[in-house]
Amino acid sequence: MTTEQTPAGDTEGAASPAPTPAEGTSGGATEAGTETAGAGGAEVSAGGDESGTGTASGGRDDAGAPDAGEPGSGGRADDADGPARTPSAGAAEDAGAVSGDGGAELDAGGAESGGPAAGAGAPDAADGASAPSEAEAELAAQRVERERIARRKAERRGPVESGGKLSGKAADLLAAVRAVESGEKVSARGFTEPAPAPRRPAPEPVRRPEPVPVTAVPDAETVGAVRAVLAEGGAPEALAPQVVVTLGDGAEDTLRADPWQLLRVAGVRPEQADGFARALLGAECRPDDERRGRALTVWLLEQAAVAGHTALDLPALTEALGKRAVPDPDEAVQSALAEGDALVFQDALEEPGAQPAAAETDEEEVPVRVLAGLERYALAEESLADALARLVNSVPKETEEPWEAAVAALTRGAADLARQVARHGLVLHTGGEAARAEPAALLGAARAAGLRAFAVCHTPDGARRCAAHLGEEPGGTVGTVAGLLSGASGPGRDAEGALDLDLLIVLDAPQLDVEAAAMLAESLPDGARLVLSGDPAVLWSAGPGRVFADLLAVPACPQVASRVPDPGPLGELVSGIGVGELAQVEAPGKEIVIVPVRDAGEAVHRTVQLVADSVPRAFGVPPEETVVITPGHGGAAGTRALNTVLKERLNPGPGRFGGFDPGDRIVYSPAPGRTVPGRVVRADAEGLHLECAGAPVVVPRELVESRVRHGWALTAHQAVGGRWPAAVVVLPGDAADVLSRPWVYTAFGRADRHLSVVHGVEQALPRAVAESVAKPRTTRLRTLLRVQLPPAG
Repeated sequence: MTTEQTPAGDTEGAASPAPTPAEGTSGGATEAGTETAGAGGAEVSAGGDESGTGTASGGRDDAGAPDAGEPGSGGRADDADGPARTPSAGAAEDAGAVSGDGGAELDAGGAESGGPAAGAGAPDAADGASAPSEAEAELAAQRVERERIARRKAERRGPVESGGKLSGKAADLLAAVRAVESGEKVSARGFTEPAPAPRRPAPEPVRRPEPVPVTAVPDAETVGAVRAVLAEGGAPEALAPQVVVTLGDGAEDTLRADPWQLLRVAGVRPEQADGFARALLGAECRPDDERRGRALTVWLLEQAAVAGHTALDLPALTEALGKRAVPDPDEAVQSALAEGDALVFQDALEEPGAQPAAAETDEEEVPVRVLAGLERYALAEESLADALARLVNSVPKETEEPWEAAVAALTRGAADLARQVARHGLVLHTGGEAARAEPAALLGAARAAGLRAFAVCHTPDGARRCAAHLGEEPGGTVGTVAGLLSGASGPGRDAEGALDLDLLIVLDAPQLDVEAAAMLAESLPDGARLVLSGDPAVLWSAGPGRVFADLLAVPACPQVASRVPDPGPLGELVSGIGVGELAQVEAPGKEIVIVPVRDAGEAVHRTVQLVADSVPRAFGVPPEETVVITPGHGGAAGTRALNTVLKERLNPGPGRFGGFDPGDRIVYSPAPGRTVPGRVVRADAEGLHLECAGAPVVVPRELVESRVRHGWALTAHQAVGGRWPAAVVVLPGDAADVLSRPWVYTAFGRADRHLSVVHGVEQALPRAVAESVAKPRTTRLRTLLRVQLPPAG
């Protein structure tokens, strides 16, 4: 079969081959500092002020923030200089972080938006002060959960006193690091955790917090005081509201006492915080200032979290601190640990499949790795492991009658899944889009048998597709993860605060970050079943962790692989990509069309033609039902450039309200790690009125820049979890070196009926599919689960 190259704007007359490289295309870079997609789909900047091109992926950028480079996202105008600029693409590399597959798209200046370091946990005030929104309730639930987890862990281990010198285990771990660096052998004795105490029959579940009103805009007087401090230090005064949200009402005093606390604000880089500190402290500002070392330690761990890691190897952390001109990296880490800003722990280095060492062998020297991480992610992983072990161990040995009835009502793959769920508290289910029918069938059969069952998805569109399998609308038995955690949808809670459920099915499970997964698992009562279902080939979560992949790697629960293939030429193409093959497929209905281009300018032109003319004419798909997917936000063919020209063509207007007009297609970020598509309805003194997933949303004027961006063109991370009738995937030449199999798989898999590939990367596309797999993330979940759960029989 030969590949026809489609003339521009002539989709309806083109043959439909698989996306093989187009002859004569040019792969030149389009502009300096253009954003590119990191391996595994992490969109990053090729430029930036720092050296290196480490991919700070895996964070809550385009998956959770409207635009990494838009004003407000990093507290700055795009590409403006000053302390408000966001971390460069080299940040994760400085932290010793290896880019994960879920990824933070960074802008041409290296910006990331909405990452965990960017005040994650700070209230989202997008929907006003009078009544908390779903996002606010979700963030409040996360705060309550983290506080509860911290109390439980403190009871077992006891905290290190703030400001005190390290002693005991923390000091031993630092000594272990020095031993590793000196080449000495490290003994695991002294680090081994005591044998776990017998599990309580009914641990305290997560309780849904009472709604707490959240002020949409920080107090004007506090913001004014912070503006004065920022101006005194030479920082942009526009950062003031974000500083107040991040540092609290005492932000002015905090900055004067420790100017490097500015690093806690999303987008501020170390050199900018250093400049701010020099302006405030004068001659007292020194590289060896303890406050500087402590702040840089936290910042590097936050950048690692943005890249998807829940922890960093301690030697890599100290090395990165040294590169940041910290004279004594060990002392900086010790200071951060003593102040409770970070945690340090160790994991035994075991061969794959090896069992944890028995208690009687603790005299033997076992290789270990020493890790450091932020408390919130370390505790979330431990809480998740505890909760999953509780679910696995609390299922009755005898199968109850309702479960037998549910199994009897199903056939084939759905029946296989139901049989495993009937006997086990945790079951993993893998498959593509068509395989979603199996957990949906299980949901229907379980409810018909009288069981309390509910399903959640990553996006409202995913919930709609799942509900369609049951012939109903979303909301009744299917919702979103965010809606369930916030209490906006789903079942009620029992007297102890646990979800009133016998079965919870989580679709799009690869999109679960460690905090969301911990909250879900902790919310389930003893005896409940948890099914995690998803496609392991897609991009990983925007937030830290790789929960689904870690669970698949630990043989501690049944794994059911669906045998239902995705249908048609698109299904055949995407399935091949999932196993590393970019095969040619027959597409008689022109389901797949290749549009070769020579440069980014031509790519933009062809994309507009396809969306506005060719696809509607050939397939009857209107522009509002076509998604454009490109590797990053910046560059001549990034989301910003594409959204600008698409708005001019599809909904021209003056953009009187922050660049938006009624009818504009947008994406709204209610909280870090979440992106919801929608459209602009109107704007008034109250703010920008949106319609997102059928629900009205009002974004206050002060938050529009940081929460809303145009949404005709998205990155793959923003699009994951959704499906559109048609997709146009733009591959400009400057993305050639950064494509990966998970990114291509995710982008091509967003199309339901038709896929157009604007192809300018020549042989880079098949090479990426064949060779560029997901890059690892550093997590502890597998180690924790191996200790608590025996291999599944």
